[in-house]
Amino acid sequence: MSKDKGNKSVNKKTILRILKYIKRYRFLVVLSLICAAISVVLTLYAPIIMGHAVDRVVGPGKVDFTGLKGMLAKLVIVVVITAVAQWVMNVLNNMITYRVVNDVRTKAYEKLGSLPLSYVDSHTHGDIVSRIIADVDQFSDGLLMGFTQLFTGVMTIVGTLCFMLSINWIIAIVVVCITPVSLFVASFIAKRTYSMFRKQAEIKGELTSLVNEMVENQKVVTAFSMEDETCDRFQEVNGRLNVAGLQATFFSSITNPSTRFVNSLVYTGVGIIGAITAIKGFISVGQLTSFLSYANQYTKPFNEISGVVTELQNALASAARVFELIDEDPEAAEPDGAHELTDVHGEVDLKNVDFSYNKDVELIKNLNLNVKNGQRIAIVGPTGCGKSTVINLLMRFYDVDAGSISVDGYDIREVTRKSLRGNYGMVLQETWLKSGTIRDNIAYGRPDATDEEIVEAAKQSHAHSFIKRLPDGYNTYITEDGGNLSQGQKQLLCITRVMLDLPPMLILDEATSSIDTRTEIRIQRAFAKMMKGRTSFVVAHRLSTIKESDVILVMKDGHIIEQGNHETLLAKGGFYTNLYNSQFAR
Repeated sequence: MSKDKGNKSVNKKTILRILKYIKRYRFLVVLSLICAAISVVLTLYAPIIMGHAVDRVVGPGKVDFTGLKGMLAKLVIVVVITAVAQWVMNVLNNMITYRVVNDVRTKAYEKLGSLPLSYVDSHTHGDIVSRIIADVDQFSDGLLMGFTQLFTGVMTIVGTLCFMLSINWIIAIVVVCITPVSLFVASFIAKRTYSMFRKQAEIKGELTSLVNEMVENQKVVTAFSMEDETCDRFQEVNGRLNVAGLQATFFSSITNPSTRFVNSLVYTGVGIIGAITAIKGFISVGQLTSFLSYANQYTKPFNEISGVVTELQNALASAARVFELIDEDPEAAEPDGAHELTDVHGEVDLKNVDFSYNKDVELIKNLNLNVKNGQRIAIVGPTGCGKSTVINLLMRFYDVDAGSISVDGYDIREVTRKSLRGNYGMVLQETWLKSGTIRDNIAYGRPDATDEEIVEAAKQSHAHSFIKRLPDGYNTYITEDGGNLSQGQKQLLCITRVMLDLPPMLILDEATSSIDTRTEIRIQRAFAKMMKGRTSFVVAHRLSTIKESDVILVMKDGHIIEQGNHETLLAKGGFYTNLYNSQFAR
């Protein structure tokens, strides 16, 4: 398939998708079209009135002032009604556009909630944000311009042609014969601008991703003195965007002057032929005046439509990127009659589990693990051995390639994700806080929690003391990155969040990595109390934090190479012993 055919296919599908969204507001579209028709008809009727007025000015001393007054009164009424119709039409067009855009953006945002984690992990976050924000905005601009100018432009062309035919069909045919040249020029250029605008939108997404990356990691960039390299990288991407933007703008900007040139030929042809016809007495001077006015109005929409077509190419390119996101395959659907996990005891069983992020690179192979109710399982091993991957599989962020994972005898692929994840409490090494008060962040999983319950959870996690020192205590407002809170304080809030609503199973992935040693000792005591009677999975690099675990799994290259409690593994003198001695040997 050629590139042009591919673009046509994408354009056709995108337009059909947009029409489906517009269909919901067809009543408003009909009203807008009625207003557009009224506006066009009255606008085209005005030259007839002016032509009649000219014919009443015969010569010095022979002016029909009574008739002129009637013509002027009629013209004023026509202008007022036209203005009102155009105003109502613009209001309706804005309502249609922004409602459609709201629907598209909402659909795209909702899709984020159903996308598999693998999609989010494999795409830059800035590009995803750019699709939902920048591309939808660009689509909005094109759609609004289409409603505002395309409908009225087409109606003006058709209406003007009808009025010209009613005055003199010969001159009207001359106009019709020259018109296709203008359409050909606009179509020729528009076809070649779509791929350019598409490329421009993609580079915008890349630039957004780069800026987002730099803002989020500014401390790291500064710490390594990489400001110059970062600027160079930005200049390179920005340079490509500049080139792509100039190409798209250059070719699209040719459309308007090209169509204006053709339209000037139309006006010239009408003027010459009309003058000859008027001299021979086939039409009056007033009719010629009307015809010249119509010729000008007839050609004007072609200039506007050419601009609209160019803008629509940009809008279609952006809309196609948004629809690509909306059309991404969601997480695997839950089976009919999926089981709701209730009254969970916490027995977890992994049987012959295989998993790899990249199917060409083997990660976890034939992993077997049986966890009894209330056991405390620690997972240790070198970086990249698969510790966090096991957590991803337990939470069903990813599905196993082979084998099975079950909770209380139920295969987790046969239960609802919501009930599965609702029975896990998870504290990760990477802290996440939302914009809002400290209270809002702690009660994120339990919005109905009372103030007493929130304070008690904060005391259990040893976060209460630092919260009370904040300007507004629990009502202190923080941004999504935690504001001026330290990394340790942010992690304490994440721990408090789980403390507030203790589920039957816990996952602690380096949960105390950002906390000082003294606070860590208190947190470990709180964790010990929290984990009592609950099945717990603890991923840790600091082996001092997992000595009390019932079972310690030592992983290497996706396999469990050793298994047992702390004393048993030390006695073996194997891989765990070497890890432990590397941290605590004198």
